[in-house]
Amino acid sequence: MITIKNLHFGYKKRKVFNGLSLSLQAGHIYGLLGKNGTGKSTLLRCVAGLLFPREGTIEVMGFVPGKRQPQFLQSVFMVAEEFYLPDVSVEKFVRLNAPFYPNFSMEQFRQYLQEFDIPQENTLQNMSYGQKKKVLISFGLACNTALLLMDEPTNGLDIMSKSKFRKVIAGAVDDSKCIVISTHQVKDLESLIDRITIIDEGQILFDQTIDAINRQLQFKISFDNEEIRDALYKEPSLQGNAVVCANIEGEDTKLDLELLYKAVVTNGDAVRDAFNKKYSGQLKY
Repeated sequence: MITIKNLHFGYKKRKVFNGLSLSLQAGHIYGLLGKNGTGKSTLLRCVAGLLFPREGTIEVMGFVPGKRQPQFLQSVFMVAEEFYLPDVSVEKFVRLNAPFYPNFSMEQFRQYLQEFDIPQENTLQNMSYGQKKKVLISFGLACNTALLLMDEPTNGLDIMSKSKFRKVIAGAVDDSKCIVISTHQVKDLESLIDRITIIDEGQILFDQTIDAINRQLQFKISFDNEEIRDALYKEPSLQGNAVVCANIEGEDTKLDLELLYKAVVTNGDAVRDAFNKKYSGQLKY
């Protein structure tokens, strides 16, 4: 689906990527995690053909995004963090934009609007930022493109809307689609994504499936001083110490994306090393 090799990209005063490589496949929801300014948005724009790398190659479904061929553009939709919507009704917005996407479904679009409780009597400019974003998310999903890119999609959404967002995204993926969601709000993606890629300072620090993470790492509250001392990451909590540990005994624990992210950013070498060792009761991955 997406193959990125030796990507180099920078702005006039700042280098963003220096030899980044990454491969993403259809049938998955990817979480692209990292703090603001680490290159997440830039990477999505390069994949969408909105920015052009200085060196390296990007191939998406056999297309070079920078060529912006019609067949490519109708197969990709990006929900940007910053966007402008014209002062038109929702109906007119669809009438003007849906023809560019051959697989657009009006039935699905109306279903998503209903799911998000979007009032359709207002023009887009008279909606709140969160309502506009939900209209754009609904439209992007209804386009049924093979690749859906979403940059900080939960920014501006309230708690209930975030829950609905996770529900509609989980129901939208199938074996022919690839969804890439970038965010720094890691809690919003728990239970939704099936592979995590963490970017920091333009470099990929971590790239693993959720299954592999659960096999190799533990996330729990610990009162064991030795376990706390040897943890890959630890932080005090009201109940004890929240820790990330190597899953030596193959125990089942609940993934905590926030703890994982902190562990990778502060102790990345040790976390990556946990995936290169063979522990009792486990296969090496």
